[in-house]
Amino acid sequence: MFVRGPGSCVVIALLGTFGIAIGFIGALGGAMTLISALALKREARHRRAIAWIFLMAGGCLLAVLAMEIGLLRDDFSMQYVASNSTRSTPVLYKIATLWGALEGSLLLWAFVLSGYVTAVAISFRRQIQDRLVAWALLTILVVCIFFFGLLVGPADPFGTLSIAPLDGDGLNPLLRNHPLMAIHPVMLYLGYVGFTVPFGFAVAALVTGRLGEGWLVLTRIWTLIAWVSLTVGILLGAWWSYEVLGWGGYWAWDPVENASFLPWLTGTAFIHSVLVQERRGMLRVWNLSLLLTTFALTIFGTFLTRSGVIDSVHEFSASSLGPLLLGFFGFILVVSVALVGWRGDELRSPGSIDSPLSREGAFLANNLLFTLFAFIVLLGTVFPLIVEAINDDQLAVGRPYFDRMLLPIGIALLLVMGIAPVLTWRSTAAQTIGTRALMPAATGATVMVLALIFGAQGLGPVLGIGLGGFVVGSSVRHLFLAVRRNGWAGITGRSGGGMVAHIGVALLAFGFIASTSFSEEGEFQLRPGDRGSVAGHEITFVEVIDEMDGPNRVVRARVNVEGRGVYAPAITQYPTFGRPIATPSVATSFVDDVYLSLIAIPEEGSDLVVIRVLVEPLVAWIWLGGLVIAGGTLLAMVPRRGRFSAFADEAETEEVGL
Repeated sequence: MFVRGPGSCVVIALLGTFGIAIGFIGALGGAMTLISALALKREARHRRAIAWIFLMAGGCLLAVLAMEIGLLRDDFSMQYVASNSTRSTPVLYKIATLWGALEGSLLLWAFVLSGYVTAVAISFRRQIQDRLVAWALLTILVVCIFFFGLLVGPADPFGTLSIAPLDGDGLNPLLRNHPLMAIHPVMLYLGYVGFTVPFGFAVAALVTGRLGEGWLVLTRIWTLIAWVSLTVGILLGAWWSYEVLGWGGYWAWDPVENASFLPWLTGTAFIHSVLVQERRGMLRVWNLSLLLTTFALTIFGTFLTRSGVIDSVHEFSASSLGPLLLGFFGFILVVSVALVGWRGDELRSPGSIDSPLSREGAFLANNLLFTLFAFIVLLGTVFPLIVEAINDDQLAVGRPYFDRMLLPIGIALLLVMGIAPVLTWRSTAAQTIGTRALMPAATGATVMVLALIFGAQGLGPVLGIGLGGFVVGSSVRHLFLAVRRNGWAGITGRSGGGMVAHIGVALLAFGFIASTSFSEEGEFQLRPGDRGSVAGHEITFVEVIDEMDGPNRVVRARVNVEGRGVYAPAITQYPTFGRPIATPSVATSFVDDVYLSLIAIPEEGSDLVVIRVLVEPLVAWIWLGGLVIAGGTLLAMVPRRGRFSAFADEAETEEVGL
């Protein structure tokens, strides 16, 4: 229980400021210690850097606790609390307000980054004198210095007001009406920030010239943690959009959505192509470039969301941080290109692709498709900004561009995902492909026929569903053989876990294709007892409930969905927010969702409501697919026997049984 005493509000703000200052000093001290240790080649100094890292993490933890105490105590003498919280805000959303606005989100970024660098320092404490590890930690600490520098300077979250208001302004109501907003941003940050670790080791490999496969082994788990966190964060964001915004969709190619999707695309390409380098010693330049680009895109995404250059429901308020973030993004690009150019001759791969009909050929095709996918998304995201910067014209690149350009790439990715597991390394005979692909192809054909029986139409959707079935068949075949050979351990490791994740991707593809291609909707004016029907689902309007929830007026329309129960789409009028906010209600099943939205608050004294009904098939398969992807990634993290030491001869490569 918090007890407010005289001057305690000022003390909390001072503690937060002190914590940030300690964090900045710790990051700077750790970096300087590592620089001197590397220059003087003194092992004892390497270990001192760990103490500085602990100091940095402790200072950041103090700052986070101070902010949370201020939010929970309704300390409106703190400017951040006054601008983003209210007395009536539920406790869960008061806690989540930490990352609901600009300064607090950067504090969370620094906190997550501190956690990662502390975990890396502990994990490699026995090898910290190794130059590769030391340079990796130094690189990560430089990133820490930048973000703590923002918090110390232009993004200080602990500014105070001379006169505290009686209540605060509060966040946008869209950010405080669903529990996913307490989880989705944290998962995104774990992914975004997590890519700093493999980035640090990539830079270290380039600086030290240890360009073999050792650094890949060191970063494998860290990369998977970052990737699966970003994957789950993106899907939770889509789920939040679906449950909250009321338009019935979950992805709209919003610039901020794209900002998180871009590093996911390049990161996904990296975790696939790295297998080729470990097995054949190939694609070294490509893998380094993908990883460096992935981290650079996380900074670019931070620039998009925190500079005020785009209009989005997700964006933070405009600030002066844009030039600083853009400058840091440019610095990363210049350093990355310079390092790769410097080591260009040493990065030449000792092997080459013998045949396009090989597993490495499939991985390369996969990489090219993901890279093209990312380029198209990046172009559609930044082109309007470029046009506006040049001639001040407002230009919008909408969903038709993305759907038209990316549909064939998505279909090609499903094809490659299905064919890769039936290929062998180096070269695969056509007869072998035919024999191995028979069962997966039959599975795909069966799924396609079932889709047609259930009413699927259109070449693109039907083909995509069939290829999803092909992916499932290919993955199940691979898992069956692995389990028969190795027991249940066959579903672990990159090979088994990767196949489970591929099944998750196929489930997600089924849900995405069905819900976007075969949805039906209707809009009805109803009085109590009236009925409407969409896609075989009958709804009956029961009653309107108009009540107060604290200071907020909430109008609910109770609607009975035949066979599923009573649901209540609502509209809430917040006194501190200009327009009412609609909250849909969704009757979910694994077959389809019946999505209900109340269009407007009924006129006073009237019981006539306007209800929009949207029936979307297989939406739940998207969330199920995400769960399976996460489970597959966790299985892929299970270590397999026979891995070589990353600190041994770097010319040695690992034999990965796929």
